[in-house]
Amino acid sequence: MALVALAVYIAGLVLAFGVRSWLAWKRTGDTGFRRPRDAAFTAPWWGAVLFAAALVLGLAAPAAAAAGAPPAPLALPAAVGRTGLAAMIAGLVLVLVSQAAMGASWRVGVDAGERTGLVTTGVFALVRNPVFTAMGLLLAGMAAAVPAPLSAAALAAFTAAVQIQVRVVEEPYLAASHGDAYRRYAGRTGRFLPGLGRLGPR
Repeated sequence: MALVALAVYIAGLVLAFGVRSWLAWKRTGDTGFRRPRDAAFTAPWWGAVLFAAALVLGLAAPAAAAAGAPPAPLALPAAVGRTGLAAMIAGLVLVLVSQAAMGASWRVGVDAGERTGLVTTGVFALVRNPVFTAMGLLLAGMAAAVPAPLSAAALAAFTAAVQIQVRVVEEPYLAASHGDAYRRYAGRTGRFLPGLGRLGPR
């Protein structure tokens, strides 16, 4: 189980970051990555640090389990592990679909001086942050497939990172960039799940 989870996770890193960045560069000459420029220990800095930690922990969890390193994963029914693997695969597919839906607006990080198009169709008509939703599904699936402390830590770090990134960095940026268009979109579309986390009028 751990080896399959590790293979799915590595495939996710390669496809969602490596291949997507290469495709963006080939199409536009821009990899889509934006280097954080926030001062240390500010909320955006913590968001970036926790996100990086989540990615590393997500890789370490199945690798450690496959190598037999302690502590051993919990002994749960095989059906739980299989369900976890299915969730990982579904999450990866949704990540790739969501990234493709962003088109030229796809970015990792935010440049406050840059304005990209506001994507509100496809999966973005259901939730405002489908990439993060999908990554959360993948890591939750990891926690079921490899039920060990590192998996739980990866999911916890990711959850904290995304809350900071979305609420403190991305939503203010999008509101400043797109004004009423973003506020109308955020008022009718959930943040991570359909109908939940919609923003009211200000």
